[in-house]
Amino acid sequence: MTDQDRGSGFPSGADQEQEREITIQADGAELKGDLHIPSHPEGVVLFAHGSGSSRRSPRNRFVADELRQGGMATLLLDLLTEEEEPLD
Repeated sequence: MTDQDRGSGFPSGADQEQEREITIQADGAELKGDLHIPSHPEGVVLFAHGSGSSRRSPRNRFVADELRQGGMATLLLDLLTEEEEPLD
């Protein structure tokens, strides 16, 4: 069975690179993240950022870019809400 037969588990259009900001509702809070899906991804890596780091960190974005070049989808997710971030 080929990947095409099984389906990739990614939305249609997976043959094109996709990038979007997402929001996850969690216990009344909104958590923001950046989802990047390269064409024909091999898997997904989740970066869960909390205190002292964020999805906008140049270092984290560099690592995510390298993983995408290797065929991995990435989700950089902030565990602090926008309201909590300045307090960190």
